[in-house]
Amino acid sequence: MTEPAPLSRPQLRRILRKARRALTASEQRQASHGLYRQLAQHPLFRRARHISLYLPMDGEIDPRPLLRAAQRRGKATYLPVLNAWPQTKMVFQRVRPGEKLRPNRFRIPEPRVSQARQRKVWALDLVLLPLVGFDEAGGRLGMGGGFYDRSLAYLARRKSWRKPTLLGLAHECQKVAKLDQASWDVPLQATVTDKKWYFAK
Repeated sequence: MTEPAPLSRPQLRRILRKARRALTASEQRQASHGLYRQLAQHPLFRRARHISLYLPMDGEIDPRPLLRAAQRRGKATYLPVLNAWPQTKMVFQRVRPGEKLRPNRFRIPEPRVSQARQRKVWALDLVLLPLVGFDEAGGRLGMGGGFYDRSLAYLARRKSWRKPTLLGLAHECQKVAKLDQASWDVPLQATVTDKKWYFAK
């Protein structure tokens, strides 16, 4: 009997997006609280002064309780901001409590562009990334737009780096056995779900 052909990245992306979208509102809230419990008191989060997060869409696990906690503790918090179409680059811009946001071309809320409040990615302490799929080797499958890959491309050329720490955030249902990684993919130091940490092996 022959082995089934491995799924392509687009096929895997469709399956995993469907799985996270199938979670009920109650399950999403529980997952968000579980993620908060996993991260809020962890030394990587507590020591970080400059933290980039994201606002959830399409069933992504919700890090907004962590965003609010970071702001209460006086940390500088950042959200990704996309450059105007047709550019495919992304910057990290500081966001303050209660700041009014506006939807970008993917309908994701983001701050109004202000270069004075942007910070280079290498000057961030911690980047919490959304993802579609992950494995235990630090592999990350994104939405396919490549925004994070391009923003973090300089790290792929380095054998080691100190900052920022890259943590993927996900539901348990997004874990796969192994992801094939391209040469430009930047590995995560760990992925955190509402249940546990998966440090890259």
